[in-house]
Amino acid sequence: MKASETKFQHVIEGTKQYVVPLFQRPYSWDIREWSLLWDDLLWLSENREPKSHFIGSIVTMPTVSVPEGVTKYLLIDGQQRLTTIFIILALLRNQASFEQNHDLSQEIEQNLLINRFKKGNDYFKLLPTQVNRLAFTCLMDRNQECPDEIEEDKITACYMFFQRKLMRKKIEIQALYHIIVNRLSVVSIVLDYDDNPHLVFESLNAKGRPLTQPDLIRNFFFMRVDPTEQEYFHAQYWQPMEAALNHNLTDYIRHYLMRNGTIVKQDDVYFTLKDQVKQDQVKAALKDLFEFSKYYVYLLDPNREAHPKLGMALTRLKRLEVTTAFPFLLNCYRDYDEERISVDEFEKILDILENYMIRRFVCNRPTSLLNKVFPLLYTQALTQGASNLVDGVRAILQLRDYPKDSEFRARLLDNRLYGSGERLQKTKLILERLELAHGHKEKIALDSLTVEHVMPQTITDWWRDHLGEDYETQHELYLHTLGNLTLTGYNSEMSNGSFFEKKKRLLASHLELNSHFDALKSWDKEAIQQRGEVLASIA
Repeated sequence: MKASETKFQHVIEGTKQYVVPLFQRPYSWDIREWSLLWDDLLWLSENREPKSHFIGSIVTMPTVSVPEGVTKYLLIDGQQRLTTIFIILALLRNQASFEQNHDLSQEIEQNLLINRFKKGNDYFKLLPTQVNRLAFTCLMDRNQECPDEIEEDKITACYMFFQRKLMRKKIEIQALYHIIVNRLSVVSIVLDYDDNPHLVFESLNAKGRPLTQPDLIRNFFFMRVDPTEQEYFHAQYWQPMEAALNHNLTDYIRHYLMRNGTIVKQDDVYFTLKDQVKQDQVKAALKDLFEFSKYYVYLLDPNREAHPKLGMALTRLKRLEVTTAFPFLLNCYRDYDEERISVDEFEKILDILENYMIRRFVCNRPTSLLNKVFPLLYTQALTQGASNLVDGVRAILQLRDYPKDSEFRARLLDNRLYGSGERLQKTKLILERLELAHGHKEKIALDSLTVEHVMPQTITDWWRDHLGEDYETQHELYLHTLGNLTLTGYNSEMSNGSFFEKKKRLLASHLELNSHFDALKSWDKEAIQQRGEVLASIA
């Protein structure tokens, strides 16, 4: 790595070209950043002392050029500020031409904006990403025909912003030009392939927008892909993956890296990938990352899964928020996709995971240890001696604090299942599974149902009389237990009504869960315990 502080003029003069790789994010500076830069320029115009003003860093890496082409540099970081300076220089060139100052106009254009004797893309000293490229080249080349859509581009918006500022303040364009080329300074950092760009970005990216882990990972891959192949690999693998996963991309890459047993912290995704992927493996690793991302999409959105049984099983797991199991499930999905396990086997594995998580929830097992269980589960299930993956998964989980029937049944009877947020979702799922266990031939609209307390959360006079002298104890001990909970579409209508009012509504729902109330004359602790026993047996 070579780093030196230099004037902006030295960065952009001469026959050269800075290429913003197509895998970089597009131009994203907005009014906030433009205003900060304009304030700096105003301050320098009012402060006549010949001091340099540091505005950040420009991080580049030499790339392969054809012999007759210009010297090209990948613009790894600093594209926002460099693009903005080019836009301001184009504005000054145009304004100088308008004011008949043709010497200044040609000096800016031929020395700083273009490579005057080159053709095609080599004509331009800066090539932004393809998202902004047309608007930028239209701005640089006044002879280029430009479509109307460039008016909507951030590049054009930036030009219009500084044009308005220039007109209102009436700064001499010669003075502003002098400030930009002679008084703005940057740290120019030219990287070698073995340098660590993360440390450079973190320490020197003071006035830009910090790079995210996906930015760093994207740079890691494409800095190691030959420039002639970058567009293909970006279009074929990175861009579709990024578009499909969006803000979930970092979580996906973390779970991908964990699928073979590695424990990866949230902030260490980039470093872990950098350690795992060697130079000669970059293309294969990018392709593999893309292939697994298709499975991750199904984990995030089970509705995309074509097989209905798998889609339903994945939906239940999603409701349980079992993201810790994603590294393991990525491997299972790969096996299913490549027909190493059948759809029935995959569904059975999903059912085992659901069972494991529900039992741990009911028995109040801590979730903190699951981050260590699931990354290793796939490898352990294949090597522990079972005849197939399903049996291997079951055998390994039995060694990982899997609650047995006796404990599960006991905790179902006395545990306070009902609660808010995630707890409510799990309780509703338990009740739904108990309802579906009756084997309905017709589909039930479970989504429209809510969890109902038969003995209500707010005790009324009727319920005090009905429960007797120890109503407070009964209410405290049994309110949120399984026996007192059911599903209904009449939650608001029933509210705190009497048992007989509720019974009428519950029987009208035609749910098997509620048929239990048909023969009952009262609802107290004995009735709650009895129904709890019935449901616990089914569970």
